[in-house]
Amino acid sequence: MLYVMELFIALLFLIILIAAITGHVADTRDSADWKPSDGGFRHT
Repeated sequence: MLYVMELFIALLFLIILIAAITGHVADTRDSADWKPSDGGFRHT
């Protein structure tokens, strides 16, 4: 049973790591979370 919990935690961290590397996480740099957007997209 302990192996299942360890495997779950390792899998969770792996998913978060892959999402961060591929850029599928929220970008909070430069106050990006509160700047106005056009349907979720920002035009620079």
